Amino acid sequence: MLIGYARVSTERQDLAAQLKGLADLGVAAERIYTDKRTGRSMKDRPGLAQAIAALRPGDVLVVTKLDRLARSVPDARDLVGQVYERGAALQLGPSLHDPEDPVGKFLFNALAMVAEFEADLNRQRTMEGLAIARAQGRLRGKPPKLNERRTRKLLEEYEAGEATVAQLADDYAVSRATVYRTIQRAKRIRPQ
Repeated sequence: MLIGYARVSTERQDLAAQLKGLADLGVAAERIYTDKRTGRSMKDRPGLAQAIAALRPGDVLVVTKLDRLARSVPDARDLVGQVYERGAALQLGPSLHDPEDPVGKFLFNALAMVAEFEADLNRQRTMEGLAIARAQGRLRGKPPKLNERRTRKLLEEYEAGEATVAQLADDYAVSRATVYRTIQRAKRIRPQ
């Protein structure tokens, strides 16, 4: 039996291409497990855990590309070990991985290194872009929920004891955490 697995790193990414690729490889839709918003971490991937748990001896875990399964060499090796411990096999795209074949083992490790390298380059480019944006003053975080006038009014009401934090949150249609942040920010920027 073919068991499929598809994964995307962020909520904005789409699983459609991977799902179509798995279907083209013969995986039934009800046998495909998915994860979204996984980033690079192997933690918090319930779809992968379910896919591995569903494997029985003789089954095949199918992924369209190795980087959908793991983004580092140690993680890839660990996952492949889990698959083979269950008596199942691993299929990367159209190719069945053979852990006993020296060439297959070499190609698997090479693909895992490329996936890890791509992830490292992507992270490095992201960090460089953030540093440039920060230096140019374009990365200032999320704007405050309340404008300057409403922030001053909220602080005045709070300091005068006219309302509790919960009442202020209700009056200004924000969370209590936002009220606390607004009070702290207003106290920092208040003219002395």
